[in-house]
Amino acid sequence: QVQLIESGGGLVQPGGSLRLSCAASGFTFSVYAMSWYRQAPGKERELVAHISSNGGSTNYADPAKGRFTISRDNAKSTVYLQMNSLKPEDTAVYYCNADYRYRGITYNYWGQGAQVTVSS
Repeated sequence: QVQLIESGGGLVQPGGSLRLSCAASGFTFSVYAMSWYRQAPGKERELVAHISSNGGSTNYADPAKGRFTISRDNAKSTVYLQMNSLKPEDTAVYYCNADYRYRGITYNYWGQGAQVTVSS
């Protein structure tokens, strides 16, 4: 059974930090590219950061550049999102996503989401 379980969300003051974790099970984590998305109330889900299967390549959406860091530990089947200098506009539900494409078939999985609230 495929599972992606996010943790580490919560309430933080502006300027603070949080680290999200996403623990994966039920599939071969090391061959999947992993991403973090977020969805704020009334808005569409948007990509925050992406990391390749071996961790050698990362990409960030503009709002995350310079403040957020995505990383992974394939031995632990876990992907992380370190978020620093948080702003109220970072408030959203954060989702991790796993993606693998092989011979024309896409395997794509989502976690249940973790709430991040940035407020004083």
